[in-house]
Amino acid sequence: MRVSVLARAISPVCLAFTAGSAFAQGIGAGPSAEPSELRSTPAETTAAKHRDPNWRAPRTSWGAPALAGVWSVDDMRGIPRERPENFGERESLNPDEFHERAGRDQGGRDRAVNTETFLRNEWGIRTFGYSSLVVDPPNGRIPEMTEAGKARAQATAGRGTFGPGPFDDFDDFTLYDRCITRGIFGSQLPSIYGNGIRIAQSPNEVSITYEMIHDTRIVKLDNSAHLEGDIEQYMGNARGHWEGDTLVVESQNFTDKTTVGTRGPHSEQLKLTERFTRVDPDMIEYTATINDPGTFVAPFTYRLMITTQPNYEVYEYSCHEGNGAVAHSLSGERAYEKQVAEAIAKGLPVPPRANGMSIYGAPSEDAEVFDINSGE
Repeated sequence: MRVSVLARAISPVCLAFTAGSAFAQGIGAGPSAEPSELRSTPAETTAAKHRDPNWRAPRTSWGAPALAGVWSVDDMRGIPRERPENFGERESLNPDEFHERAGRDQGGRDRAVNTETFLRNEWGIRTFGYSSLVVDPPNGRIPEMTEAGKARAQATAGRGTFGPGPFDDFDDFTLYDRCITRGIFGSQLPSIYGNGIRIAQSPNEVSITYEMIHDTRIVKLDNSAHLEGDIEQYMGNARGHWEGDTLVVESQNFTDKTTVGTRGPHSEQLKLTERFTRVDPDMIEYTATINDPGTFVAPFTYRLMITTQPNYEVYEYSCHEGNGAVAHSLSGERAYEKQVAEAIAKGLPVPPRANGMSIYGAPSEDAEVFDINSGE
């Protein structure tokens, strides 16, 4: 038996960002201090706006607050999405809890940089003291789903290459498997890798490009109306305006095929309000309020800090070029069906179906292991 490990390809084929933004601070740089030093205190308390409420964000040549640059949410990796129930309504860690998280974050980064060799596993350089990414409702918990929301979640449960199958056609795979989109929150919320965000500005538009799947959202600032109601988009239709130093982005016209970081897809009724506020040369505070009465019994809000990372560059995410997930899963399903038919014909037990995570475990003792990069 031959075993090979296949991963989504992140191919540095071409540099996807050029230094053409004179007002983008922190591109490919970030703080000069060591990560261990930056984890000595909750990072949110070091923000320029926190230390000096009168601090003013840098400006573009036309006077708008400058958001452009290469950013990341790697620093958010250690923060749970929902607040542990024992925290109640407490939004921040106490000193002992923060010290424990800082140690975990530093340990994760050390392993990723010095030990691990499989995939990319990216950890930030700062530790924040937030008790959860959800900040509203006050308990930091995502509200209950409606009956319709639960039904959609049940209908899509287990779908995709990390699910149990069966894999009979393209609809048995997620949009992520198929390199189509991860939706706004699959892109905005932190994951194991690919957390880069590239923002560009003009007087009339802001573009937001996410590293993984390289989705780009265009936010118009010209007071134009949203698209007609029957036109739906994976990332929604965005319109923005400035409220002081905060970019407010209101989006609607979503499909019901992506999620908001929860158990199942949202509905077409989703209305999303995001706020981007630069609070430091190296930090943008981001909040997003999800209002979807077709899925949740009440609205809820995420808060993240988008930050710079040292030497971070966003390369082309060549998903299709190296993605064998769909083809291999379909061919594997046909091979499994053949094994089942042969076992039944011989009166043998039906062979067990491997789960989607089994490729990440150690190979069996009798497996023939070879280097897929050797060219042999």
